[in-house]
Amino acid sequence: MLELLISTVAQGLQWSVMALGVFLTFRVLDIADLSVEGSFPLGGAVAATAIVSGYGVFAAFLLAMFAGCLAGAITGFLTTKLRIPALLAGILTMIGLYSINLHVMGKANVALLMEETAFTWIESTLGLDPAMAGLVIGLLFTFVVVTVIYWFFGTELGTAIRATGFNPQMARAQGINTNVMIVLGLVISNALVALSGAMIAQSNGFADVGMGVGTIVIGLASVIIGEVLIGKATFQIYLAAVVLGSVIYRLVIALVLELGMPPNDLKLFTAILVALALSLPLIRSEGQRLLRRPR
Repeated sequence: MLELLISTVAQGLQWSVMALGVFLTFRVLDIADLSVEGSFPLGGAVAATAIVSGYGVFAAFLLAMFAGCLAGAITGFLTTKLRIPALLAGILTMIGLYSINLHVMGKANVALLMEETAFTWIESTLGLDPAMAGLVIGLLFTFVVVTVIYWFFGTELGTAIRATGFNPQMARAQGINTNVMIVLGLVISNALVALSGAMIAQSNGFADVGMGVGTIVIGLASVIIGEVLIGKATFQIYLAAVVLGSVIYRLVIALVLELGMPPNDLKLFTAILVALALSLPLIRSEGQRLLRRPR
């Protein structure tokens, strides 16, 4: 039972890097970026191919992030230069990345079971079991990513990106090139999503062209769960809330599986969970209105 709990928390931490990427577009830029469903398996495909080709784990992570940056730049170009709505631009990028991922791997999936990954390296170096190795890697990546995001969005450039998402008209009035900020935000977001994809591929022992299905819903679930639990807070607390939301989401999934829910119903369960979380503010306000109604 303890090993299951550790592995579940580890998965939540590993997926939280993707959720942080979704948070940057969904909350900071105020854009629904569906290209994450393509950039997530792109990160896994690039990392797996790099490892199999002998480039090593460190290079695999860097190449995966670079590929994610390119995916985000494409979505940003479609949105800012070609004036395609962000939602549609993300869908177009996601569809295109499916074929690109197949070309990167050369087939539908690439196995890593006989290769050295970040997880097997941690296991052999520190003498840990797979569950603890996953937890260590999840904690390490989450800490580094949250720290870098917090620092970057406190800089002048990061503040400009936040201002663009909060009020584009005001940002332009202050001399900020909002198109550049949107592209940069999408680049950072998709880099994080691809990094998470590279991590999950190594954790699973394979990269698959279909591993990104439902990624956006999982990311939104993590963001919404964290926001519901924390409420209104500062930027750094929101970052922690997203990580917490990702861990709680994985714990809930593990719980419902233990209770006997068929794995085929997990996507449906996630969709219902996100819908309920998104409607909580309305439900809360309606409940308060009914309580205030004179009897």
